[in-house]
Amino acid sequence: MPTTSIQPSAPPADVRIRTAVASDLAAITALYAQEVRDHVATYEYVEPGEEEMTLRWQAIVAQGYPYLVAEVSGAFAGYAYASGYRTREGYRWTVEDTVYVHPDHIGRGVGRALLERLIQDCTALGLRQMIAVVGDITNVASIALHERLGFRTVGVFQGLGRKHGRWLDTVQMQLALGPGDAADLD
Repeated sequence: MPTTSIQPSAPPADVRIRTAVASDLAAITALYAQEVRDHVATYEYVEPGEEEMTLRWQAIVAQGYPYLVAEVSGAFAGYAYASGYRTREGYRWTVEDTVYVHPDHIGRGVGRALLERLIQDCTALGLRQMIAVVGDITNVASIALHERLGFRTVGVFQGLGRKHGRWLDTVQMQLALGPGDAADLD
């Protein structure tokens, strides 16, 4: 797979990206609950509470993956994190990205700023591939965001999930990080 080199853009002046901390979990939980309840970006049906979201955050951070928060003028605007794509050892250089933007901040560059920083952080960790699993092919904003940052669609799984009374097609996109698979690790 060819590697993609992106030049990060400067986030809008009022967007600040930082590492998530425990005090962010209430806002993260609320945003994710809305996604679970109202949308199909996640195929989860039951809104996890703050305790469960805290455990998930702790597990991701304990594995050394980045977990980020965006603020706009000091207010929570979204979050993003990387997590292991699969648990088998041979996948240890591949991560899956997750990005959620608060509805009040969609279209303001928050998602791009989060994903650009996530890509930078994962590349700095020596990771080689990032996978986006976009919940439903109708999520054109997520697909477009990933395409703008160099991801390419590598597959569409038809009817892979079901939520809100309909079957959902799942889009998988991929971005090589750093040298990707062009250089040996051994």
